[in-house]
Amino acid sequence: MIQLKTLLNCIDNSGATIVECVRNMGMKRHGGVGDRIIVVVQKARSMGDSGPGNTTATGGANKVRRGDIRHAIIVRTRKKYQRKDGMVVRFDDNACALIGKNGDPIGTRINGVVGAELREKQQSKILSLASMHV
Repeated sequence: MIQLKTLLNCIDNSGATIVECVRNMGMKRHGGVGDRIIVVVQKARSMGDSGPGNTTATGGANKVRRGDIRHAIIVRTRKKYQRKDGMVVRFDDNACALIGKNGDPIGTRINGVVGAELREKQQSKILSLASMHV
């Protein structure tokens, strides 16, 4: 259950690490896996990281900065929920992936597991970028 002021991990490579929910796009009070929300970037990766994979002097271009307002899709929640087949699912953290206004993901890679409910909500682009879905 993601509601106003909830902090989420951003699991794509768009440049954000921690985001805060400021609006649920549905008509509900809280959002679940597959729902669209509006977030504010609270913490972003630094621009000057020169890790082993970065060959440029600036460390790669981040697509978002601290304070940016973006749309996101919820991919994991800590709250338990029951699927139609009776399985109860609970993740270790609250996480999201940033998307553009047209629904395309901002990042090109998603790190970690995402919920299979994204398939029912027509978010197949995020499912194809993820390494694993449960």
